[in-house]
Amino acid sequence: MTTLSRVGVGLPGGVEPVADVLARAGCTPLERKMFAKIYGLRDSPVLSPGERMEDLLASAAVSALDGGSASLVLYGHTLLMAELDLCGGFPDRLRASLGLSDARFFGLSHINCASVLRGVEFARRYLARPDAGSDERVLVLGGDQGSANEAARYIQGTTVSGDAAAAVVVGRSGGRYRYLGGAGARDVRFHRSMRMSEAEFGQFGQVCGALAVSTMRQACSAAGLGLDDIDWVLPHLSNRMFWRTFASESGIPRSRICLDLIAERGHNFGADALMALDHADRAGRLRPGDVCALIAIGQGAYFQALVISVEES
Repeated sequence: MTTLSRVGVGLPGGVEPVADVLARAGCTPLERKMFAKIYGLRDSPVLSPGERMEDLLASAAVSALDGGSASLVLYGHTLLMAELDLCGGFPDRLRASLGLSDARFFGLSHINCASVLRGVEFARRYLARPDAGSDERVLVLGGDQGSANEAARYIQGTTVSGDAAAAVVVGRSGGRYRYLGGAGARDVRFHRSMRMSEAEFGQFGQVCGALAVSTMRQACSAAGLGLDDIDWVLPHLSNRMFWRTFASESGIPRSRICLDLIAERGHNFGADALMALDHADRAGRLRPGDVCALIAIGQGAYFQALVISVEES
């Protein structure tokens, strides 16, 4: 059995209106209105003066560890670490601050926003190795500093990315959630990522919903379940319009897709689904036995889905 802990979240002290980011990116008033009225995006979390992304990651990790330890740390990120403050010994500093100096540390990248949920899959494989200890745990971290790169922060016609972190501990027992199944996918037609042409961006937008549904269906199949068994979808928080399309294609009611955080946090790279899970649990939506699907979508195009069940507290 594989379990996941409660999610730890690290949020900065600053908030920036999405409209201001779009204005700097040269977006028209019509596009800014679309992001607000149709996409539902209002605010984006940003580091305040003196804050560091490293501190947000550490805060999320401390919360997820909850006084425990881990033998491996996996950090999923979208942006290159050299673009942030996460260089010059960041892995060593983070492990030292968490009391995990003997743990191994690896970064997971180049699959963009799918990297964090993919990290959960890698953690599961690590714990399944023949010489693994029964009490071993893996800390999976995620989060990027969107405000460090204006060019990457605005994703054409899709969303705006902010600064936030999330963490979860993967183990063999004692977690808040039980892993049931997972799946990953890639569509090589969109390998140009942020360098896609207008036509390619348009095509990606048209097929992305179906690809996300297909990946979720594969994860359900791996768990021995169907889409009808899903109680809640914890989504990649890009924009509301995408998830309306997803609901139509999957048959899952929009009321079961947890989009509460879209307005106040928007998109935060690979941390989205974990933050949505944390929010839904804290809001009292989740009950023991509920089956949840976590979904991540990375430019490129990468898809990752996990199916979990909620355990008794």
